[in-house]
Amino acid sequence: MFCFQCQEAAKGVGCTLMGVCGKTDEVANLQDLLIYTLKGISVFSSALRSAGVSDHGTDRYLIEGMFVTITNANFDDQAISKRIVAGLNLRNKLKQKAEAMNLEVKMAKHDCAVWNRTTEEFASKSKSVGVLSTEDVDIRSLRELLVYGLKGMAAYAEHADNLGMYDEEIVAFLEKGLLATLDSSLGANELVGLVMECGKYGVQTMALLDKANTGRYGNPEITKVNIGVSNRPGILISGHDLRDLEDLLKQSEGKGVDIYTHSEMLPAHYYPAFKKYAHFVGNYGNAWWKQNEEFETFNGPIVFTTNCIVPPKKSSTYSDRVYTTGASGHPGFKHIADRQEGGEKDFSEVIAHALKCSAPTEIEKGEIVGGFAHAQVFSLADKVVEAVKTGAIRKFVVMAGCDGRMKDRNYYSEFATALPNDTVILTAGCAKYRYNKLPLGDIGGIPRVLDAGQCNDSYSLAVIALKLKEVFQLNDINELPIVYNIAWYEQKAVIVLLALLYLGVKKIHLGPTLPAFLSPNVANVLVETFGIGGINSVDEDIKMFLN
Repeated sequence: MFCFQCQEAAKGVGCTLMGVCGKTDEVANLQDLLIYTLKGISVFSSALRSAGVSDHGTDRYLIEGMFVTITNANFDDQAISKRIVAGLNLRNKLKQKAEAMNLEVKMAKHDCAVWNRTTEEFASKSKSVGVLSTEDVDIRSLRELLVYGLKGMAAYAEHADNLGMYDEEIVAFLEKGLLATLDSSLGANELVGLVMECGKYGVQTMALLDKANTGRYGNPEITKVNIGVSNRPGILISGHDLRDLEDLLKQSEGKGVDIYTHSEMLPAHYYPAFKKYAHFVGNYGNAWWKQNEEFETFNGPIVFTTNCIVPPKKSSTYSDRVYTTGASGHPGFKHIADRQEGGEKDFSEVIAHALKCSAPTEIEKGEIVGGFAHAQVFSLADKVVEAVKTGAIRKFVVMAGCDGRMKDRNYYSEFATALPNDTVILTAGCAKYRYNKLPLGDIGGIPRVLDAGQCNDSYSLAVIALKLKEVFQLNDINELPIVYNIAWYEQKAVIVLLALLYLGVKKIHLGPTLPAFLSPNVANVLVETFGIGGINSVDEDIKMFLN
């Protein structure tokens, strides 16, 4: 295996024996083979689409297949193998359809479009199609940067699709991007252009998901979320998919169990539609990487709707209480089947399981405040603008992104604590767990931590910035009193970064380390063109950002 797609890449280079995330070399290689299979499907689906023939089932397969390969999403080798088999069958059907229409299909003879192996032969095939199959270091870097952006984009597209919002243009670009990684005629300049185009479609995808979420559940509102527990059995729901939460809340209502969110599901509490459920009682625990200890004390079943799984330790006692669904999976965890069109997922087994369990053990008390997505912030616009004009707010510091388990992540708690009292933190994603429980106070009634929601809600932060640019009648978004100190971990953070670059935001700082998949030359392009930088000490960075 060779994998360097996440911030925890071993030694800042890449994982070669086993992923720091916990995936085995077999799973890593099968994920590479799944991506290769998606490229083969794209050869024919893109040709058919150009001829006016497409179908939602194929598009859905492409989107979810990309999602499966995101860091911490799926560790189940058998489930991935089955998905590859289904993909080969789909590719062959599309090939037959294209041949029946006498279409001229570019790359129809490429290996990804013709290979067929038995399941037993997947292991040997997978070793020849991974990251290192591209020999040129800079081309490899740009191809992988594009693929990781596509993975993040696909994740958000799947969430939108689950809510009935679908944009064929997004899938068409997904195909275009995958096929570009097979085209040896494309040099660095062409690939850089595609990476920026990926940022454009990243904005489009996040806007689609925002419309899907708010259209179904209402605009997020300022909300105090309980972090204590009740005395009833509970179900803990993790990941990102709001449609799964909706199904679970409906089916568990009146059954004697309470529903708690975990990690990236916390922002679900901000949506008006979910507030009608009296048994939707609070958030349990912190960011994803603490789950090994927090799942033990929760006592009830846990449902993963998407990625952010940490493989349980051998000594763990909660493994038989964990369920996965959608793109997520792990050996030994029970998997909830997909919903049929127009129906709901069936969470009855999870609910019955919960009723046999003890109530969660309390690990903290109190409340945390969130719900500052773009509509809510716009309602406070006059107050915010006045605070900026009077100097009460000197800077907004965007600290969106991901949390992680490495000690150098303590930087973000220390940075937030060290920020002067005339600064406001704008956040989204699980990075907020480093500071959303700190007593940072407010500025004239405006909390100093404004949480817009999940990582995909980073779109709100971009919309807020564009609105402020309009209000202050500025020509350039970079003239705003906003700086960017973003923590990253996996590929959804990559598409957020590319989206911000597409919108013209410069001087973004990434940490705790720059991506291992950026070759020195590609990193230099980002530095010289966009002012991308890393982090230093808290004191140095405070001075730099507030200069």
